Amino acid sequence: MVGDGGSLVERFAALSDPRQVAKVLYPLPEILLLLLCATLAGADDFVEAEVWGNQNLGFLRRFLPFAHGIPSHDTLGALVARLDPEMFRDCFTAWVAGLRATAPDLGGPEVIAIDGKTARRSHARGKGREPLHLLSAWASGRRLVLGQEVVDGKSNEITAIPALLERLELAGALVTIDAIGTQRAIAEAIQARGGNYLLALKANRPLTHAEVAAFFAAPPPGMPVQTHQTADGEHGRIEVRRHSVCHVVDWLFSDRRYPDEPAFPALAMIGMVESETERNGRVERERRCYLGSARLDAETFARAVRAHWGIENRLHWTLDVVFRDDLARLRSGYGPENMAVVKHMALNLLHQARPTTSLKNRRKLAGWSTDYLQQLLRGTA
Repeated sequence: MVGDGGSLVERFAALSDPRQVAKVLYPLPEILLLLLCATLAGADDFVEAEVWGNQNLGFLRRFLPFAHGIPSHDTLGALVARLDPEMFRDCFTAWVAGLRATAPDLGGPEVIAIDGKTARRSHARGKGREPLHLLSAWASGRRLVLGQEVVDGKSNEITAIPALLERLELAGALVTIDAIGTQRAIAEAIQARGGNYLLALKANRPLTHAEVAAFFAAPPPGMPVQTHQTADGEHGRIEVRRHSVCHVVDWLFSDRRYPDEPAFPALAMIGMVESETERNGRVERERRCYLGSARLDAETFARAVRAHWGIENRLHWTLDVVFRDDLARLRSGYGPENMAVVKHMALNLLHQARPTTSLKNRRKLAGWSTDYLQQLLRGTA
């Protein structure tokens, strides 16, 4: 149960208001509630949020006073640009942990996928500002954004991943990351928080990748290899995937056979996915290798690999298509990263809601019906 809109916003009480108290006409909780409700109802920028608020002031006053009405879009933009983004992310992580704790047990390990996305129009090149690149953690089974971390323009995801992991409860979870996260320090950070890792292995580890690929191409006699095959036919293509795993891994990192050979803690399995895709009469083949700290059977491994791509299809794609994230032109201060948190809040509420219709239609329902919007805020939709 999320509670009503007022209690939901109260969970962000630790967020400090950067404005001078004596000059505040529009309290921070009112602004947060307005932005969340307007975003759920279809508003994609501060101007639309102001228009929506003026049309639905009575609804907002069910939860908070709004004694001075609705702030202007300039006021909204100025405040969001100044909010402490790290504190806002911490509040979000604490809020979503409550949603996650009350979600039903899915059975098997919970897959948490970590991946990055760039908000393409958030740049201000005249001021030397690169587009916002945000790293997100996605609970695939529960369809929840668990947290986010900004990737500094002067670094890359390798430095942001450990900071994001520190925000998350990982006990019993299986954390999946693309090849950029295939680092010993990241594997150690996952295990230190009680989780297991499943890391993609690509050309950034060429020798290890080549050894794993060669192993599955011709497994040595006596090496037990489990396999599981799946097939999909949709969007004009037929894809067959063959998943292979082996739990005998001591040979891989048993000694230092070449300089800087990586050694991964508690390595328990290697895996490979061989996919064959037929589209328009053409066949494409691909192999992907993995290192893991959990002894997954081939079928569980297949589900985990498939679940990882949910962050692309159900998070990044949804943000671009349903929330028009790639068209957002926020460029001031902390505005882009703070509004990303608001969108993630809205997305989590929509994913937990009914009826079983598209997120686009759920968002439209929230704009058409304040009763449905109230149900979203209360977690009863």
